[in-house]
Amino acid sequence: MIKYLFADLDGTLLDPTGKVNAETAQAVQTRGLPVTLVSARAPMEMQAAVEALQLSGPQIAFNGGLIYEQQAGQIVPLQMHPMKHTRAEMLLDFIKNEFPGVSLSCYTRDQWYTERVDGGVRHEQQLTGQPVTVTKYDDLLADTANRIFKITVITLDFKLISALAAALKKLNYPDISAKLSGLTYLEITSDAAQKSRGIHFIQDEYQLAKAELAAIGDSENDLPMFEQVGMPIVMGNAAPNIQAISPYITQTNAENGVAYALQHFLKED
Repeated sequence: MIKYLFADLDGTLLDPTGKVNAETAQAVQTRGLPVTLVSARAPMEMQAAVEALQLSGPQIAFNGGLIYEQQAGQIVPLQMHPMKHTRAEMLLDFIKNEFPGVSLSCYTRDQWYTERVDGGVRHEQQLTGQPVTVTKYDDLLADTANRIFKITVITLDFKLISALAAALKKLNYPDISAKLSGLTYLEITSDAAQKSRGIHFIQDEYQLAKAELAAIGDSENDLPMFEQVGMPIVMGNAAPNIQAISPYITQTNAENGVAYALQHFLKED
């Protein structure tokens, strides 16, 4: 019997406009399963979904780099895995100089930063509704209190983003994790930031068996999450290689795939 659901945001719970629609929210609330959002997003970018779904438990941000609860309007960290300061400096410098054609930005726990507002940053602003602070990365990182949880690269050129992913792999830094999210995003975090770690944390906290856990997602960065649950559910808009890992394929995020999964795969016994 499934007792807990982990859900990705982009391409999963969120429709193509970047919102939790009414049908999905109603399905989540009607089913009544405890739900934890598991996202590459920052907490500030997850808040609208948390409120729409009326969630109150722990949430997983930055692909597992931050597990937190919201108490009295404040983010209360339960577990944190920011990038090493020197590594963040090296990566931002490398990408800026070697791949100047991509859109580059980075996140601390509470803020989003970029050196230039370009098409990728504007697209992300439209999607998340979050403000961005324009600053030099050298100035940002001069203060070691500014801990970087994620570096985000956006480009519509899949060959370019694939070349960057290959270049990062060739650098062979053991303390980072670089994952594609869809065809246009590359997200870099600490190697300790894994969705699976967040699931383990909550599994231990609530003393749940693997067979009692379900997860729903659509991208490569959801694969570690799928491996930790008894029922991995893949969105209909996921790539064929992602769909191949599970017999549970729901509808697309444009067709309320999460609601469909709750009604067909996660029915109450």
